[in-house]
Amino acid sequence: MNRNLLKRAGAFLLLALLLFAYLPPAFAAPDDENEFAPVSDTSDSGEEGDTAPVSGSTDDGENEPDAVLEDPKIDATAALLVNPNTGMVLYEKNADEKRYPASTTKIMTALLVLENAKLDDIVTAEKVDFENVSWDASNADIKEGEQVKVLDLLYCLMLPSANEAANMLARHVGGSIEGFADMMNAKAEELGCTGTHFVNPNGLHDPNHYTTARDLYTIAHAAMQDETFAEIAKTAVKTISKTNMHDSRKVFTTNQLIFSSYQPWFYGWCNGIKTGHTAEAGNCLVAYADQRDSELYSVVLGCADAPDSSTVAKSFTETKRLFEWGYDNFKSKTLAKQGNSITSTKVRLSTDTDELVLTAKRDLVASVPKNLDVEDMEATPTVPKSVDAPIKAGDVIGSMTYSYAGTVYGTVELIALHDVELSKVLYYADKLENFFKGSVFKILLVVLLVFVILYILFNLTFGRMRRRKQRRMMRSRGSRYNRRR
Repeated sequence: MNRNLLKRAGAFLLLALLLFAYLPPAFAAPDDENEFAPVSDTSDSGEEGDTAPVSGSTDDGENEPDAVLEDPKIDATAALLVNPNTGMVLYEKNADEKRYPASTTKIMTALLVLENAKLDDIVTAEKVDFENVSWDASNADIKEGEQVKVLDLLYCLMLPSANEAANMLARHVGGSIEGFADMMNAKAEELGCTGTHFVNPNGLHDPNHYTTARDLYTIAHAAMQDETFAEIAKTAVKTISKTNMHDSRKVFTTNQLIFSSYQPWFYGWCNGIKTGHTAEAGNCLVAYADQRDSELYSVVLGCADAPDSSTVAKSFTETKRLFEWGYDNFKSKTLAKQGNSITSTKVRLSTDTDELVLTAKRDLVASVPKNLDVEDMEATPTVPKSVDAPIKAGDVIGSMTYSYAGTVYGTVELIALHDVELSKVLYYADKLENFFKGSVFKILLVVLLVFVILYILFNLTFGRMRRRKQRRMMRSRGSRYNRRR
């Protein structure tokens, strides 16, 4: 009997262990169905399951489209050309190198004044406003004691690049030059500038006053969002109001790209922004162009002076060349259109469909080389392997990145094109399946097995003792019975 009981217990234990062994590990991480990974692009550009081609090469050996552009070889120490609508950098040269900005500093000065002062405020020029401003430095002939409106001071700041106007505005807004410089540095940090430090509002040379071409673009782009700034920046000539010391008078821009249409360096698409020059900085120009709603920002720093009296500093000619190169070689193209099927991914827990079609959250328009066909670009989706219902049309599911030859031209979020309803039957079936695969069930099974084993051992041990006791009692009763006989 004991032997049979042991056999049954052993068989039961073996069966339980085999069952436990074939279940998923109790503490193993389950497969992440929502892990993001590239999936196949199911757009019309290729067969189902294929990603978009990396290049335009074909099996018959045709050459790839030439998306490598000729270097314009801009003659500047640092330069940058950016499409602001896409953030695409079309050209850069030492764009993160720290350079002296000269009077392009005044872009930040104007931005802070517009954010912190009223345009009709009156500022009185004080002696301190003319300190460190030499007789040959840029000025607007403002006199000590003269009372000037903030708006007129902004035109004096941006057009003739008046240094005394910069100091007056800084003192009016920041209380002092030092206080205003602190505001400038705080604003630069807020905008995300990483290579900038200001010590004055005018850009007169100081070894601790520097920025980068990329940071100057960031500052200029932020300033151009202000309508008043944008209007001032594109103005060539302005009549400023009469003051207590001057009749109304005209001030003229130093930006030769917009000053006179009769000059060969004039650029009709240019709408600002700010020049700069010191011996240490060289000639600098931050400019903006808008050609038939195609916007570009350029920055050139450290350009040479005019080679002779019949021309202008290279900051103007090189900026014009950079704009022309950008518009000649790049074109705005739609890489992804909202509403079109872009790619798809699997759907779980729904009887409506097992595939979710994804579209672009918005139209993705980017500046790309004119001779590069969108169909030749590599489209790399990053979406979950599958998504669980319910899903609403417009839910963000992942993203699609478009590139060519290692250059990324744009990324757009992908959204669900249609609603997908949840199946409650599949939902609860999935919950049950996950329960049996989960750690809680495995732990309960372990506890049950331990209990069963202990129960068997208890019965084996104490059952044997009871049987021995019963046999002794039976022998004892038999002996008493025999003695009575």
